[in-house]
Amino acid sequence: MSRDWIFVPVIFQVFLTLFVYLRLLQVKKRAVAEGRVDRTRVALRDDAWPDYVIQVNNNIRNQFELPVLFYVLAIMLWLLDSVHGVAVAAATAFVLSRIVHAGIHLSINAIPPRRHTFTVGWVAVLVMAVLVFWELVRRAEGLGPT
Repeated sequence: MSRDWIFVPVIFQVFLTLFVYLRLLQVKKRAVAEGRVDRTRVALRDDAWPDYVIQVNNNIRNQFELPVLFYVLAIMLWLLDSVHGVAVAAATAFVLSRIVHAGIHLSINAIPPRRHTFTVGWVAVLVMAVLVFWELVRRAEGLGPT
């Protein structure tokens, strides 16, 4: 397996983030057209927007929380030449969980299913972190490439 495969889930995560940005543009445009924006507070206050805009904006924030660790770990696995089936599977599971999480967050916004999908992604990132740690230990012990 080519180590470059780790970047397939990475680019899907990037596309997901860009998609949510497009969704944010749509809902903000709608809110402005409906006159539902407090223009005196919009520059500094999220609550100047209607709830449906805040909901999408909150999902944008989510795309820069746990996914940041995912990006770092994917790059570390690639740099360490430690990409294999488990690493790609964990990265894929992470991105699939983020797609489902965003779908829930942007629609019904129900906490229990969001929490469950978040946990799946968290476990996938944990697996990736363990893989990085394992490779670093192997190298420190002289068991792997340096």
